[in-house]
Amino acid sequence: MIEIVVGDITQLEVDVIVNAANEALAPGGGVCGAIFRAAGPQLVAACTLVAPCPTGEARITPGFDSKARWIVHAVGPIWRGGGRGEVALLASAYRASLDLASDAGAASIAFPAISTGVYGYPKDAAAHVAVEAVRDWCEVHQAPERVIVCCFSEEDGKMYRGLLP
Repeated sequence: MIEIVVGDITQLEVDVIVNAANEALAPGGGVCGAIFRAAGPQLVAACTLVAPCPTGEARITPGFDSKARWIVHAVGPIWRGGGRGEVALLASAYRASLDLASDAGAASIAFPAISTGVYGYPKDAAAHVAVEAVRDWCEVHQAPERVIVCCFSEEDGKMYRGLLP
């Protein structure tokens, strides 16, 4: 049901790549910057049309020059210690992304580890939320059939693989 891949999310052959976005849907660093570079300059204009995006929600744009047909921009929470609804907001960002991909007719989607970069969400805690949210969503929906979590490092990949049956 969930595949774990280590590599560059912008190089995957999938219908949808998920951008770990900020509320303004503006270009950022890390995976966000890589996705904006892969998609080309049209992505900034497209994001302006669908911004802002509150934390826990997602927006969809064309993939433009990227390998993906669509880019879903999911806004995860900034980690503030875990007592400000971070778990619910992170799970909501994953579900919202899957909803948009399904509505678009996507057969495949690839996620980064949302909120674990500059937003500071602890990687292990975020991995548990991601796997549980995706697994629960997939139990009641048909598509996308292929769900990938794309990890930046082999260490992160091992952590995610350890959460799967």
